[in-house]
Amino acid sequence: MVHYGHSNQLRQAKAMGDYLIVGVHTDSEISKHKGPPVFTQEERYKMVRAIKWVDEVVEGAPYVTTLGTLDKYSCNFCVHGDDITLTVDGKDTYEEVKKSGRYRECKRTQGVSTTDLVGRMLLMTKAHHSNIDSSDYQKHTDNFGKGHSPWTGVSQFLQTSQKIIQFASGQEPQPGDTIIYVAGAFDLFHIGHVDFLEVVHKLAEKPYIIVGLHFDQEVNRYKGKNYPIMNVHERTLSVLACRYVSEVVIGAPFAVTKDLLDHFKEPRRRGILRTVDSGNTLTTDAIMQRIIKNRLLFEARNKKKEAKEIAVIQAMKRQEEKTEGRPQALM
Repeated sequence: MVHYGHSNQLRQAKAMGDYLIVGVHTDSEISKHKGPPVFTQEERYKMVRAIKWVDEVVEGAPYVTTLGTLDKYSCNFCVHGDDITLTVDGKDTYEEVKKSGRYRECKRTQGVSTTDLVGRMLLMTKAHHSNIDSSDYQKHTDNFGKGHSPWTGVSQFLQTSQKIIQFASGQEPQPGDTIIYVAGAFDLFHIGHVDFLEVVHKLAEKPYIIVGLHFDQEVNRYKGKNYPIMNVHERTLSVLACRYVSEVVIGAPFAVTKDLLDHFKEPRRRGILRTVDSGNTLTTDAIMQRIIKNRLLFEARNKKKEAKEIAVIQAMKRQEEKTEGRPQALM
């Protein structure tokens, strides 16, 4: 998948240099090393390009990053999160660049992973909603991803004002800007949302797009089941990371009122509502169906991923024990 955890990694990576190139793997590479992808490679290419910190995308990047890959694209170094990425046979995919000193690390975003999001969809719980207490979330943790591995499993995402500031553009509307307001759930932020926002962005020469996000309770009222899959805090970061978005209203009303428009100094006149065709029929429901259709494959993927990570942790512990047990020479 492509989620706000990836966006946060790319934000940190961009801060380490001047020009950010992002390599995106093919479906076949992901299927071989991790399991079935949720989004297709074409969807992922376009979604990553829509993240505002990305300067360039390499399509079909190799799963194992080598010095040859870095040299091919004139990169000084590569960046990855502080979790570990393993090949199908359990090898560190960044081993070569680490040894050469051309590897940097950024902080992984606690509380989100493809594993967790898939688990939410399969379990059909509401434990991730912002109005649910932590005991219910703990049940979700116990049911999916036991947390034996520090990289795989479930931990609750905690929103902070600093995180919002890091993602927000901080730009006020400028004279001559056309202020455009759109609203919705924007759940599991996907290529359908990106295509829609791209079309909206093209409606004006200098667009200033404000996205209104409905609270979890409101989304659940009109969508039902365990929607939204992402709570309002997670959806906020997902939308803010998109290069077409200027501002987000957290907890926007379901009905667009005069007061809401006045808040953004939008002219009170008739005929300001426009309907646009994004050209994309993908919905959050459709993504759910992809997961459900391949339920057994995704469950096997998550178990296999955690098993590999646990094996690496155990090997690291054994190595530490051997090092500590060696006799020290006296000088």
